[in-house]
Amino acid sequence: MKLSEKIINFYLKLNIDAELPEGVEVLNPYGEEEVQRVVKVFHEKYFSDDAERTMIIGINPGRFGAGITGIPFTDPVQLETKCGITNSFDKKPELSSIFVYRMIEAYGNLADFYRKFFIGSVSPLGFLKDGKNLNYYDIKALQEAVYNFMLKSLKQQLAFGINREVCFCLGQGKNYHFLNEMNKKHKLFGKIIPLAHPRYILQYKRKYVQDYIDEFMVKFENA
Repeated sequence: MKLSEKIINFYLKLNIDAELPEGVEVLNPYGEEEVQRVVKVFHEKYFSDDAERTMIIGINPGRFGAGITGIPFTDPVQLETKCGITNSFDKKPELSSIFVYRMIEAYGNLADFYRKFFIGSVSPLGFLKDGKNLNYYDIKALQEAVYNFMLKSLKQQLAFGINREVCFCLGQGKNYHFLNEMNKKHKLFGKIIPLAHPRYILQYKRKYVQDYIDEFMVKFENA
């Protein structure tokens, strides 16, 4: 089975079977026909082989990026203009996606980047509260409720044939701390290298974007 098939099957079967804190909703776009279509097209375009990838791990999908497209750190605009995949989604850009695709272009091109890397998240499904994005670690009870789901999901992705020697974590604070603690207990990766989160960079450090991209390139190369 090609890597693309494994990834597509993983995403289209995602489901959280856990009692969540009051007011918290799961953001799961994979039941939508258009999401299923673009997820298949994207992964067949960039992952139709059986080569090993190194994982880059974010937090969880947000409602303007992967929460719409089903593809981590890929908003409808980048999906169409950078990946060449037309879609019927509302064409609103998302900060994290903008940075990630600038970074990918600095690496070389999309095909080269996705031949080496697979981008995922600690939680492959997102969360909403009062209609706003919620990170899995924002509410302790939520983190505890979905811990087993997140662990199971990471193990399923490792089974794709992911490089277990090293991975990169997007987020140098709470996301890195949580993933590092999970890794100490369950031995998922040999080493986790933290990187600044794309949203943080564009929201608070925009004038240093190129410096962060250069830092990403150095860390990718050294790893």
